[in-house]
Amino acid sequence: QVQLVESGGGLVQPGGSLRLSCTASGRGFLFYDMGWYRQAPGKQRELVASITNYGSTNYAASVKGRFSISRDNAKNTVLLQMNSLKPEDTAVYYCNTLRDGTAAAPWGQGTQVTVSS
Repeated sequence: QVQLVESGGGLVQPGGSLRLSCTASGRGFLFYDMGWYRQAPGKQRELVASITNYGSTNYAASVKGRFSISRDNAKNTVLLQMNSLKPEDTAVYYCNTLRDGTAAAPWGQGTQVTVSS
């Protein structure tokens, strides 16, 4: 079963940037569609960016133009470059495999992103 480990979060000022990384264990990574989710306090987890196994990307309206998802199949890694960060981007960020548009693997521990001055 796929295990996911997220890293790269931290505290950043509004307008700043962070790059999140997610490494997947196990075989078959290059066949998975992958997604980045986030969950803010008191809110439901939401999908913010996804990338298919052949590299096609999609973004939530709230992050489009600011976030960029990419993958490195040789390293079993999916990245999320976050620019022009806003306080409302504050959340725990998680990655997951996607099957029929929904998360399909056990959740990792996530990585905290806090945008504050």
